[in-house]
Amino acid sequence: MQNKLTCIICPNSCVLTVELADGAVRKISGNKCPRGLQYGKQEILDPRRWLTSSVAAYGLELTMVPVKSARPLPKDKLLPAMEQVRKYRLGRPVRAGATLLADLAGTGIALIATRDAKQI
Repeated sequence: MQNKLTCIICPNSCVLTVELADGAVRKISGNKCPRGLQYGKQEILDPRRWLTSSVAAYGLELTMVPVKSARPLPKDKLLPAMEQVRKYRLGRPVRAGATLLADLAGTGIALIATRDAKQI
């Protein structure tokens, strides 16, 4: 089985052809740099994405505090993780880098604040 995808790791935007057999990557072609090989394998076998969003805040100088996942999440966990983020309400001051949720959608990956938010 062959899958075609566009590599997003560098500005080359190579069109990769990833050949699968028995659930394993057999061959990757079309890459102009070595990073394309790693990206193609990862994207086919275990696609992951960074989650970036904001959470509602009350009693703070910001009404919305920007957040991100500490690491990329499995792609199939993005919607459950966003549901957690949507329900979360921040009511205490935080510093950038502080963990707000320790476990997004059962992945063990934390949600962290990306900006300080002070009490008003």
